[in-house]
Amino acid sequence: LIGFGWLGQAHSRSLQRIRTLFPEREFEPELVACADTTPARVHDAVHSFGYTQGTDDWRRVIDDPGVDIVFVTAPNMFHVELIEGAAEAGKHVFCEKPVGGTPEQTARAERAARRARVISGVGYNYRWAPLVRYAAELVADGRLGRITNYRGRFFSMYGSDPLGVLSWRFLVDQAGHGATSDLLSHSVDLAQMLVGPITRVVGTMETFVRERPLATPGAGTHYGRGRTEDPRGTVTNEDYVGMLCEFAGGARGTFEASRTLIGPESQMAFDLYGTGGAVSWNLERMNELQLYLATDEPHSGYTTVYGGERFPYHGRFVPGSANGIGFEDLVAIEDFEFCRSVAEGRPHSPGFEDALAAVGVQAALLRSCESGRWEEVVSLREE
Repeated sequence: LIGFGWLGQAHSRSLQRIRTLFPEREFEPELVACADTTPARVHDAVHSFGYTQGTDDWRRVIDDPGVDIVFVTAPNMFHVELIEGAAEAGKHVFCEKPVGGTPEQTARAERAARRARVISGVGYNYRWAPLVRYAAELVADGRLGRITNYRGRFFSMYGSDPLGVLSWRFLVDQAGHGATSDLLSHSVDLAQMLVGPITRVVGTMETFVRERPLATPGAGTHYGRGRTEDPRGTVTNEDYVGMLCEFAGGARGTFEASRTLIGPESQMAFDLYGTGGAVSWNLERMNELQLYLATDEPHSGYTTVYGGERFPYHGRFVPGSANGIGFEDLVAIEDFEFCRSVAEGRPHSPGFEDALAAVGVQAALLRSCESGRWEEVVSLREE
């Protein structure tokens, strides 16, 4: 694993849980090597999480003959270099999203994995929510009829405080793009999984908090919050994006993503409408699905479907119905599925090809924000 921050630790815990959650596995996960530039994290990886070795040099991870898979959970703009290095070393690669800080970097990463013929995976973990899988099943089985409309959104408050320090996430040269990479990528991927390819878009974006306190020593940056008197720096990527789109199958879609909106704290959500019914799901209530099926009955309205063991993998974590699972349980599911793909030697989805499809939409959106016009989604695949 490269990058032992929050998600690096989440994946490490999840890989350790696989042997207790999935007895049918045909592989054994081993935590071999972890790289991070912070000595305390390296120490924690070895002494608390059980990695065999820790290092501040990521090259030692990919060069280790005992490593089959490299998990990339470092900051965005390091992803493509790490992926290219791992692929060249013949390692299978799982990368947290965004695979690249920019669409061009994602295209480079996809090409590297494809040319090296290694299996790739990407952290679109909301795909694995049991009730999202149920929604996909309803669509595939035609229970909702012909899909006509889709509304996707990801509203987060992590950038809503104007005194939040100017971390790497707010700088285009360190994070790449902002809300379009960090948040909208999840919404677009989920939409294309459920409804199919997006072909044409028009959009708008804005940076609402244009300056933030610099993260200087002694500047009162406890928990990432500065003071009104601290020196300021310029935010160089976007806080908000809105998009209209057309799907290849004829459906129309609306999308929004924001890191500065007040109110929704982690509203990764969608509403999907068809000629025979509709479904709605929201991460903030991830163990509930709102389902409407058109019938001839005199009553109507949405029904709340509670998560439970009748939906795949939910019962691995808790029994019964309406006993909720959590975010890291989704990480455990996605890590199990990726490791299983590697063990079986088959392509994995979502992989870098899916990430490339998502950033194709992002690239068209960025062009639209410049041109003020509808833009066609084109393939960014590099030969």
